[in-house]
Amino acid sequence: MSYSPDPSNHPTKSHIFQTPQQRNLPILSSMEEDYNRLKELKAFDETKAGVQGLVESGLTKLPRIFLRPKDDFDHVDPSETTTIPAIPVIDLTDARACAVEAVRDASETLGFFRVTEHGIPREVLDGVLEGVRRFHEQPREVRAEHYTRDPTRKVRYLSNFDLYQSRWTNWRDTLFCAMAPEPPSADELPVACRDILMEYSKHVGRLGNTLIELLAEALGLDSNHLIDLDCAKGHILLSHYYPACPESDLTLGSTKHTDPDFLTVLLQDNISALQVYHQNRWVDVPPIPGALVVNIGDLLQLISNGKLKSVEHRVLVNPDCSRVSVACFFTMHLHSSENERLYGPIKELLSDENPPIYRATTAKEYQSYHLLKGLDGTFALDRYRL
Repeated sequence: MSYSPDPSNHPTKSHIFQTPQQRNLPILSSMEEDYNRLKELKAFDETKAGVQGLVESGLTKLPRIFLRPKDDFDHVDPSETTTIPAIPVIDLTDARACAVEAVRDASETLGFFRVTEHGIPREVLDGVLEGVRRFHEQPREVRAEHYTRDPTRKVRYLSNFDLYQSRWTNWRDTLFCAMAPEPPSADELPVACRDILMEYSKHVGRLGNTLIELLAEALGLDSNHLIDLDCAKGHILLSHYYPACPESDLTLGSTKHTDPDFLTVLLQDNISALQVYHQNRWVDVPPIPGALVVNIGDLLQLISNGKLKSVEHRVLVNPDCSRVSVACFFTMHLHSSENERLYGPIKELLSDENPPIYRATTAKEYQSYHLLKGLDGTFALDRYRL
């Protein structure tokens, strides 16, 4: 089944797939344009084929739901970006004190760093990327068996978790798998990547514990302090697929955002697309073979009372080839029975000179707010400032 917008609202199919510039129209917000966006969203969603389904149908022009105003790109032109080698690469087999210092420096400034010698075999890294690609590129009717927006499901395939909330649709499909502490049954996971996802989950879960210990020491706390707060107890694998885009200069793979978790560990393939906002400009974070990208999440910024930085990042799309990434979010599943713990600034980090700047919340409440507002370009953590 191909993408088919409601013809009653659109004179011709060719008109739908023309850009505003080609139609001699300014790029305006959806509220200003005379068309039924909700019907287009529903038509897209009901295919259960995602963005990949549009590509499979032979699409050459983007539907309006993906088009963004020029100002929303914030200098997407590659000439306005730069690769910053200062985003550190931390060897986890280095002396403990050296690793802690490097993690501290990166987490207090950039909010991002890379890790090598992390203990996950290269064949596992390659295998999970291959498995995720295999899932997203299998026949649409097979993918559709897993397509759902039911937030209680531990495993679900969908395009844009915030499809009906956000102003702009991202050029991205996602396989969501809540893997710990209450993993799905093997039968719930897609056959195309079942075994490798379970294997990767074990490895990345152990790595998460190591990183959380280093971050605790970087804050001057006992190494188990954040572990005891369950910051690494739960994790979710978000396996993203960004198909080649016929008009990559008119859309994004992911709107600028921060992550609503404690910590994210990202595995990228060899296509550079991730960008981090640093010193008032977007900077590239190109892949390094065998390395994983780590970034601080909103909840870790909250409990560290702003000492560790959750930084905005986004994903571009490629006109010539698809991209795969696997993000591991260290947090509980929204509907986990263990997601009610209250988190506020850690009292050991507070003083008269450093009073709390955030109010306490549960991970569940924070995630619910993030889901409600979607990727709208605003910083969710601002809502929790005192």
